[in-house]
Amino acid sequence: MLSLSSRGVPTRGFPAQTQRLILRLRDNVPPSTACTAADCIYVSDGEDIGIAPAWTFKRDVFDALPVGKCAVLLPEAMSYLSDGDIIALEPSKGALRVLYRRNSPSNSLLVTERCNHYCLMCSQPPKDIDDGYIFDELELAIPLISKETAEIGVTGGEPTIGGDRFLGLLRTLKKHLPQTAVHVLSNGRRFVDPHFAAAYTDIAHPDLVVGIPIYADVASLHDYIVQADGAFDETVRGILNLKAGGARVEVRIVIIKQNVERLVQLAYFLARNLTFVDHIALMGLEVTGFARANLDSIWIDPIDYWRELTEAALWLEASGMRVSIYNHQLCTIDQRVWHVARKSISDWKNAYIPECSRCAVRDRCGGFFATGTTRHSRRISAVHDAGTSHA
Repeated sequence: MLSLSSRGVPTRGFPAQTQRLILRLRDNVPPSTACTAADCIYVSDGEDIGIAPAWTFKRDVFDALPVGKCAVLLPEAMSYLSDGDIIALEPSKGALRVLYRRNSPSNSLLVTERCNHYCLMCSQPPKDIDDGYIFDELELAIPLISKETAEIGVTGGEPTIGGDRFLGLLRTLKKHLPQTAVHVLSNGRRFVDPHFAAAYTDIAHPDLVVGIPIYADVASLHDYIVQADGAFDETVRGILNLKAGGARVEVRIVIIKQNVERLVQLAYFLARNLTFVDHIALMGLEVTGFARANLDSIWIDPIDYWRELTEAALWLEASGMRVSIYNHQLCTIDQRVWHVARKSISDWKNAYIPECSRCAVRDRCGGFFATGTTRHSRRISAVHDAGTSHA
């Protein structure tokens, strides 16, 4: 699991009034190369010092840098950073966050930690804070992102809480990264406002999809899981507004003990009432945040619901809907649905356990969240024949 933030990072040369900086890491850029004020050199040895522009990013020779050069001592845990990566730096606090990694297929922009849900299994517990500065940072960072980036996520908290700033961020992504697919994670409730939904679809991004959770076919159960009265009704109506405007919508279902018994009924509900959505994701639990705190009450072994998962996936597929299974190990699911199982866990938090090293289908299997390797299915075992399943 990669470290994406650090505090107490040594810095030198920054003016005392310097607040947050957005910096793009460059590797051995010659003096003739055009650099922006946000560019900094990744200094790995003394030979690089002479070509460093105004901002200098440091790896091994922090103390050797000339007086007057702005410098940051990169923590060893972040030695994976490379050319084109983008960081946010607060010199006065020595605080550093990684915003973007050029060589990663799993980049997401966290736009807020605020949320109007309090989900039992939330992996990013909400905070009631003023964090509007994040939008300011991202507006500076997006123009620095490589135009070759295939996909980028927008997440929170609840991104739509930002209102017009959220919509502005999507416009900035469209302007600077027109070839980059954008995947927004939202609870969908803000789109119950037809004007907001219309403003979203009017952005006309060429490759934009919003993933919205529906956790049950019964309103009271969905509302209990997200800890918000009326959420089910607003979410469904928000999806209807989005689809009426031509937006692409994915429905996401995290499977926990509270909703597993109605998983098949939820599949029937979606096939009957929301057959026009673009994708259904049946998702395993990420054991972090509230999910860790509530683990004993929400955890269910995937091997104990493989029948429900199989029936739900096959029913949705037979109904003509695109369906995927996320965050499940192949040895815990029926071989009949292996073809819709995806390697969905972001690279920075993906892990495998020793048993996986002997598995014939490891390359096809999504593995584990690094936070969930200690609580996993009792049926985890190496598949020795790629044509067999334990389920």
